[in-house]
Amino acid sequence: MQRETRMKKHFILSPRHSFYLSFLLLTVIASFFGPSAAHANEKVKLALQWYPQAQFAGYYMAKEKGIFDRYNLYVEFIHGGADTDSLILLREGKADYGTAFLSTAMEQRCNGIALVNIGQIVHRSALMLITRKDSGIKTIKDLDGARVGTWGTKFQLQPTALFYRENLDVTFVRQSPSFELFMRGGLDAALAMWYNEYHRLIAYGLNPEEMTTFFFSDLDLNQPEDGIYCLESTLAASPETADALVKASVEGWEYAFAHPEETVDTILRIMKEANIRANRAHQAWMLARMQNIILAEGQTQLSTALDQSDFEKTKKALLTTGVIENDISYNDFHRGPTQ
Repeated sequence: MQRETRMKKHFILSPRHSFYLSFLLLTVIASFFGPSAAHANEKVKLALQWYPQAQFAGYYMAKEKGIFDRYNLYVEFIHGGADTDSLILLREGKADYGTAFLSTAMEQRCNGIALVNIGQIVHRSALMLITRKDSGIKTIKDLDGARVGTWGTKFQLQPTALFYRENLDVTFVRQSPSFELFMRGGLDAALAMWYNEYHRLIAYGLNPEEMTTFFFSDLDLNQPEDGIYCLESTLAASPETADALVKASVEGWEYAFAHPEETVDTILRIMKEANIRANRAHQAWMLARMQNIILAEGQTQLSTALDQSDFEKTKKALLTTGVIENDISYNDFHRGPTQ
């Protein structure tokens, strides 16, 4: 019987077919490994000081508009609150980066947390003292013997320095978010943030012309809030990541200021998702005031340099009042751009 010989056919792909096959393979690989693999080594946790609000608009918009993605960062927000301290989260390794007040960060560094400032976002302190004009308090000296409302120790560093400098005897009283005690005359003065509680007092029915305000930035005690911090070890391990986070955050703030309506819409959505009560007018006010304290002194471009004069004055105030006992070097503390 004659055997039938079967010939194997060999197929040779044309250059055109090879190109399409290669493209298809790359597309499949990218869909499985592209974004997740790129983000795996750059996932960072950013601890913010408080619940979601326009105080952190720049970071939200950096994530919302894909700015963090362009810098190859996958950023997870950890929101603070009454019982959550962003700097403690850094110390415990639960966050990689965090926002904080300059004075608080300097205090914590002296307490053993190896914090460094990698970018100063806010340049004018928003903290202020408010009195009612019918109280008769017209000057800082009139506060001698006064009862002053505050939220806790981290907010008392500036007023403590002020009252020490002016040799005033003042009693701090814990105040509620409603400011009821102040509104009823149970407090002579109240601490407030310009972007937040000052506007709430107006909403509660106290007109601006009925209040006397003292900004700490006008009293030679400008201790700016909201810098970006991390541990020295975090910065040493990946300076490129720290640099990318700061630059992306700056772009986020720039976008927020250029698109206020869209930004407020985004903030309201985030607050709703977090079950936080939201008010459009208040968040719009907050965003506008954040622009005032970030782009301070008529700045047109956002700077992340920590002003050395503010640093030295803050250090002097903390040393004088005994909040810190050890000297801190500006160059050791601030690792971002310098002015």
